[in-house]
Amino acid sequence: MRLLLAGCEYSGTTTVAHAIDDWMSENMGTRFSLIHEHWKIPHTSGHPDNTTSEEQEWLLQATPKFKEMHQRHSLYYHTQVGTYNGDDGMVVGGHMDDAVYAPLYFEYGQKGYNFDRELVMHQVEKTILFFTQSTVVVHITADTDVIKNRMQDDPHENGIVQSGDVDKVKARFQEIVDWSLLGNKITIDNSGALVDTMAQFVDKIEPYLTDTDRSRILAHKVLSGG
Repeated sequence: MRLLLAGCEYSGTTTVAHAIDDWMSENMGTRFSLIHEHWKIPHTSGHPDNTTSEEQEWLLQATPKFKEMHQRHSLYYHTQVGTYNGDDGMVVGGHMDDAVYAPLYFEYGQKGYNFDRELVMHQVEKTILFFTQSTVVVHITADTDVIKNRMQDDPHENGIVQSGDVDKVKARFQEIVDWSLLGNKITIDNSGALVDTMAQFVDKIEPYLTDTDRSRILAHKVLSGG
């Protein structure tokens, strides 16, 4: 199973990614080897460890030129041939995060400029499609008021999205998902309980499960006595 989760900060992309990983373990007997989530500046590490507060401040002070290069190289690294040697892959944000947040908050990737992120996005996706047709875009949404409440109740260190920008960012993610060349797309509403979100995911992902996914589900049921 290859997934690309995308959605406004605080919509719950990280939470849902880990819930999907747990679902995969419970139903297929395996997990994603890594969950790649490196594209919300300054949170661009994760393997082997996250950026420290000091490192985050350094990256935030870097020039737009450096931020652009840093992110673009990371995107290219994550679409090399070795990424597609196995059956599974989980990316949170990826080129879609970069396409939304770079022009809005980090002063690079605007239309008509060098490395226009809408163009870079399609370059990345053409590479993905060269290796596999099975990637599913999972667009995570949530009600605006829910996002604002999460933002207030559990603020992220060096978060990106401002309260007044939520509707604009949500709309831009919808545009970017629509713009995507990746043909397999589902939308999940994560406004409520996580169990309800996962029920939506299980229902909507079913048509896109690969033969390998289905074989593993069947084998896991047999081995676990289900």
